[in-house]
Amino acid sequence: MSPDKPLELRHLKKEFGTVAALQGVSFSVERGEVFGYLGPNGAGKTTTLRIVLGLVRPSGGDAFIFGKSPSVAAGRNDIGFLPGDLRLYGNMTVLAILDFFACFRRGAPPVLRDSLIDALALDRGTLRRRVKFLSHGTRQKVGLIVAMQHDPALLLLDEPSNGLDPLVQHSFREIVRGFAERGHSVLFSSHMLSEVEQICRRVAILREGKIVALETIDNLRDKVVRKLTVRFRNEVPALADVPGVSRSELQGRETVLWVRGDINALLRKLAQVDIDEIVFPEPELEDIFLSYYQNV
Repeated sequence: MSPDKPLELRHLKKEFGTVAALQGVSFSVERGEVFGYLGPNGAGKTTTLRIVLGLVRPSGGDAFIFGKSPSVAAGRNDIGFLPGDLRLYGNMTVLAILDFFACFRRGAPPVLRDSLIDALALDRGTLRRRVKFLSHGTRQKVGLIVAMQHDPALLLLDEPSNGLDPLVQHSFREIVRGFAERGHSVLFSSHMLSEVEQICRRVAILREGKIVALETIDNLRDKVVRKLTVRFRNEVPALADVPGVSRSELQGRETVLWVRGDINALLRKLAQVDIDEIVFPEPELEDIFLSYYQNV
């Protein structure tokens, strides 16, 4: 364990009866890093977060928060948490909710509250409304402010964009970038790769309780199979055996190629003939995500 690492997991396991929810999960989150923790519902993301928070005991392995066990209360003092199944006291006003949770952080006043209210476009009149009358998206904003208002050194966010409209999602991403720029760390749990590609440097992909990929976003893109469509002017060259081409389909003078990795050999081959049109879009991260689930 290292006290310099905000979060470190080592061979973490959790079993619920005969169900293995986590099977040897290992990764760490560095200072100033936004780390994506990805997988579909039921993959084990929420179980991981509950262990980190000390709410669930692991069946094996270890978790450390700034070098301390989650069972040590002092190790959890500088954490902000947004649960994926956010539930707030419905009869309390928004302001009362914010003050209530701030009371648990006596050494960390809500210094970011006002700026977060503005950034997330939370109407000041809403602060006086009771939570049970709020929309789902507005309750999500309140949950985010609760998690972040004390400027924690480590943020644990479980599906944080759930219910937020696109403009607020953009503001939320800027807030997260600001945390990282100040040297804070964020674990961003989600079931959608597209949600994290703009703010995360590294991601871990979880499949049935196991880490199947631990990569930078750029490396994930390099590993994905991409589709290239070429319409030739005259002759159609043989391309199926070119290095990097894993599959090809020919329809008249149009060829669809599935390529992976280095494409220079393919480009040299294509440069030898006349081409009417070539389409080679950027890989979609959702396709990368699905490739790990279909092929692992």
